[in-house]
Amino acid sequence: MGLTIGVDIGGTKIAAGVVDEEGAILETCKVATPRATDALTEAIADAVRTVGAGHHVEAVGIGAAGYVDEKRATVLFAPNIDWRHEPLKDKVEQRVGLPVVVENDANAAAWGEYRFGAGQGHSDVICITLGTGLGGGIIIGNKLRRGRFGVAAEFGHIRVVPDGLLCGCGSQGCWEQYASGRALLRYAQQRAFATPENAAVLLSLGDGTPEGIQGRHISAAARQGDPVAVDSFRELARWAGAGLADLASLFDPSAFIVGGGVSDEGELVLDPIRKSFRRWLVGSQWRPHAQVLAAQLGGEAGLVGAADLARQG
Repeated sequence: MGLTIGVDIGGTKIAAGVVDEEGAILETCKVATPRATDALTEAIADAVRTVGAGHHVEAVGIGAAGYVDEKRATVLFAPNIDWRHEPLKDKVEQRVGLPVVVENDANAAAWGEYRFGAGQGHSDVICITLGTGLGGGIIIGNKLRRGRFGVAAEFGHIRVVPDGLLCGCGSQGCWEQYASGRALLRYAQQRAFATPENAAVLLSLGDGTPEGIQGRHISAAARQGDPVAVDSFRELARWAGAGLADLASLFDPSAFIVGGGVSDEGELVLDPIRKSFRRWLVGSQWRPHAQVLAAQLGGEAGLVGAADLARQG
């Protein structure tokens, strides 16, 4: 199969792109994400038609946040969109006249990295996405592992602290409450409140109050050596690396790929994640260590991965 279209549905925008067999994006377009369900389906179809004009496209892959069934056709549940058992594949196929594959967005991003990014050369890869929350994907034996019902790799909702912090999913102590962009912000604000004298740079980048701190301020302050900002990244990395050690006990991959907005800080976060991973890996001194790699495709991973999954059918 030649050209396919990948669609990445975000909270504010829908991105669509024509992707070739080498993972190169030939053309893209973006449209605003409507809130109404019917309008959203139409917007996806419009984006597909717009970006595909002038190209011989053979299939469409859609990355959607939420639970996608084992047939990669129905969105069982989406946390930020009013989709409950939404037959998205059928609805979009009817509108664009092309075969459609629907996949969880984190799975799509993981597949994109495995095929065309940091995972090239590896057959067994675990991907985690450190964004606002924490997502993931599993590739074992060169295959995307989705589980019997299609909803595997919801790593962010592994409970790491019994009776811990309340999560948006309704549970307590979920991993993403301790290793995510949201967690990083909480660490920085709490530390700045407790020891403002150690957060002079960080506070100066906002409005001078802990409540005014934003994620971009933490990154900028950490690069300038602000103690609270640096310590906040270390705390996030401690939890992230410990979680990877647990996943190594489950899956024994050759590589972990860390993506998402938090990973954009490069070695500032990756180096302490590696140290934490080695610290908490069971039998660390006796076993081979998986590599901990930075994702390479950035925000395009989900689009590219969804397009490639459509190509594979």
